[in-house]
Amino acid sequence: QVQLVESGGGLVQPGGSLRLSCAASGFTSDYYGIGWFRQAPGKEREGVLCISSSDGSAHYGAYADSVKGRFTISRDAAKNMVYLEMNSLKPEDTAVYYCVVDSGPCTGTRENEYRYIELWGQGTLVTVST
Repeated sequence: QVQLVESGGGLVQPGGSLRLSCAASGFTSDYYGIGWFRQAPGKEREGVLCISSSDGSAHYGAYADSVKGRFTISRDAAKNMVYLEMNSLKPEDTAVYYCVVDSGPCTGTRENEYRYIELWGQGTLVTVST
């Protein structure tokens, strides 16, 4: 059974940095994506970034132009960990961030199609504020 455990959320000042971690385990397939979605207050969930297990390629979400150049995704396959590094944080980045199991090509994240998301984590709150 696949399990996702997120950590690393919290309060940070504008311009600051934060790293979210996702411990992912229990996979029976070698081909999947681990991604991050976020949901800001009053808005729908949107895909941010996803990393594919096949080649470690990173894929931005369809509506994630605002994070390009500031957010990066990485993985430590040996530890079954995926990280979302967030820099130059802005108040509009405030949201609950969810680690997800996506399809191998990260279709759910890239196209903001929830039907491709196989599992959602419990979410971790990131608040960017003074």
